[in-house]
Parts: sequence; C-alpha cells; structure tokens
Amino acid sequence: MKLIKYPSKNQWGELLRRPALKTENLFDTVRLIIDKVKAEGDKAVLEYEATFDKVNLSVLSVSEEEILAGESQISEQLKTAIILAKKNIELFHAAQQFVGKKIETMPGVTCWQKAVGIEKVGLYIPGGTAPLFSTVLMLAVPAKIAGCKEIVLCTPPAKDGSIHPAILFAARLAGVNKIFKAGGVQAIAAMAYGTESIPKVYKIFGPGNQYVTAAKQLVSLRDVAIDMPAGPSEVEVLADASANPVFVAADLLSQAEHGSDSQAVLVTTSEKLMEAVQIEVERQLMELPRKDIASQALENSKLILVKDMEEALDLTNEYAPEHLIIETENYQEVAERIINAGSVFLGSLSPESAGDYASGTNHTLPTNGYAKAYSGVSLDSFIRKITFQEITSEGMKTIGPAIEEMAANEQLDGHKNAVTVRLQMINKQ
Repeated sequence: MKLIKYPSKNQWGELLRRPALKTENLFDTVRLIIDKVKAEGDKAVLEYEATFDKVNLSVLSVSEEEILAGESQISEQLKTAIILAKKNIELFHAAQQFVGKKIETMPGVTCWQKAVGIEKVGLYIPGGTAPLFSTVLMLAVPAKIAGCKEIVLCTPPAKDGSIHPAILFAARLAGVNKIFKAGGVQAIAAMAYGTESIPKVYKIFGPGNQYVTAAKQLVSLRDVAIDMPAGPSEVEVLADASANPVFVAADLLSQAEHGSDSQAVLVTTSEKLMEAVQIEVERQLMELPRKDIASQALENSKLILVKDMEEALDLTNEYAPEHLIIETENYQEVAERIINAGSVFLGSLSPESAGDYASGTNHTLPTNGYAKAYSGVSLDSFIRKITFQEITSEGMKTIGPAIEEMAANEQLDGHKNAVTVRLQMINKQ
C-alpha cells in the first residue's frame, strides 16, 4: 500500500482517483454483443456463454431438479447462516415500507401517493472467482417485499454448466421466480430486451465487472432502468490513535480480496497507527487464500496521514466511499459529519463484512464517488410512487382561477380551457 503523509488539498484529486477503467472505452465492444443478443435471442446468449464462460449449454433455464439437487449440496450450517441473514435483511427492508397519506392542500383539493412494486425486475449475480449468493438476498428480499411480480435472476454457470448451490438455495428462499445460466454482457442484454427463454424486465439490479457495468449503462439509455452506476468495490477506514491496527488491517484486506481492481484506503490522524497497520496488512495478507488478488488491489490502495480530524472528514466526504468504517474514539460525533458515503460502520466491532452478509442493511452500494448523488439499494429501489388527486367543485372554485392565470401566461390556452369549462358548469349549478 502507498504511504502518503500530509497531502495538500491540491493533491486530493489525484490521490483519491479510483483504479477503474473508463467504461466508455468498452462501449463499442459491448454494443456488438447487445445488438447480437437483441437480434438472435437465446442463440446468441448460448454462443457467448461458450465463448466467454467456456461452457456449452443446450438450455439457459435452471430446472426445478437442478435447484433441489443444488440445495442438497450445501451444509446445514450455511443454510442456517443464509436463513439468519435473510431474516435480518427482511426486517430492515420491511421497515422502509411507504405509507401514503392523503393531504388536503386546500379545501376540496386532495392529493396522495401510492407505492407500487415494479412488476418485472432482473437480478444479475456475478459468479467468477466468488459466487455472490449474499447478493441474491440483498436484491431478491426487498423485491419480494416491494411486491414485484416477476423476479428473474441471471448468473454465469461453471464450466460444467452448474450454478453454485448456495446461489440456488438463496434464490429459492428469497422468492426468485426464474433462474438462468447467463453471465456478462449477454445476460444484461437478455434481461433488457428479452429472448425466447429469458423475460424482458423493467429494471436491472446487481454488480458486475467493467463489461457488465458498461452494458447496464448502454441499455439504460432508452430501454430499461438500472439500479445505479457501479464499479469496483472500495472501503475507507477513518481512524485515530484509539483504533486497533489488527482490526483496521483486517477491514482493509476484506475489501482488497474482492478483486484486483478494488481499493482500500486508510485515513488517519495517527502516524503510529498508520505504521502499525502497514505491518499488520503484510502479516495478514500472507494468511489469505486470495492473497494474489488482494495483493493486486493493494497496489491501488493507500494509507493517508492527515493533520487532524477536520481534514480527515473533508478528505472522506470528497472521496465519498462505498463503505466507510469509522474507528475513532468519538465515532458517533464523527459520523454526524459524514455527508458522502454508501454505508457507514461505526466503532471497532462493526466490520464492513457485517453489512455484506447478515446485519440487515443492503450491500448493493454506489461506488466510484457516486455516493455523492446516489443511495444504495433499498426498498424504494423496487417501487414506483404514483400520485393521485381528487378535486371537488369547492376545490375547483378555489384553485381554478389560479390555474387559468398561470396557463394563460404560459400561452397554453388548452390548459386554461380545461379549467374554464368546469368552472362554467359549476357556476351554473
């Protein structure tokens, strides 16, 4: 990890740069795949599965027999853990349910909202080096609570054509309707446009590599909604001299093992802690099975020493991390001043991995600084709010003249007339 001591503010832009490849550079390649899937459907998806995932499939859908067989392959301990996580995610997201309230803005003018689940949603679950069955819960559980009628899941198969059994178990438990063996750009295109097997959906959720991100951005231009722009995973630990260097190092490495393009950052006011964390990172790294991946991520990662907590907070809010762990003596006070972050973990006993799996909060979060403008996935991500209004004759008499005046001044006489004819009828009664 790079050590940076007391950087000046004009260095922050370069210092906080993510290691992400610009997805625009991939658009031409990705567009070719999307267009082929759009034109040829299942045939194109099967061809791309052979090319990219190195698997020859005859069908894309996962059968009921495969789901049952997969479930029997995972341990009871893992099933219990997944069930516990699902319960907590369910409790947290159910508490976010919208309750519409009728508001009488003026006598006779009543307005309200109703929350309606998006009817068809698509979930993309990465496979690759780490099949993210936890992401199945994070997406399917709130989709089910929101009332989404069709929940479609795509995930890349292994070379033998199988899907990781924990993904299958989590999908059934969380209420996924259909599962398909499709990864990468071809899966995003299939859910965006529909094929003979894979239904077209109205919104696509889920993380992925740079190609998946580029595909989501392209299809969202006009054809389907997406959850958010997303890139490689990242974590920042904000710490002072009271932090435990063993915990800090473990938190940095837990993110670094996600992928070679992940980023881990320590921002601290303590030089002694920074030096201790550097030593501890090297020690713990050697014990990780995924140390090769983590080592590559650490090349993009930094230990940053700043002069005081004021500067640490300014730097943190400028970085806008996906995950922020605050390991300071007065972490509650520090947390109050955080305005840009995806998900925040308070105190030395709240590791980021708790949110990744089982505490109940959602781990699908904005990366690459998008936390300045985007929220993480929540129940709201799966619903639409429809507005309603009802106007009585009393209300029309009260509000009508104002509408007529405004419409006339915008030179929209048809708008004005829609009110005038009603007022004329009311006044005759």
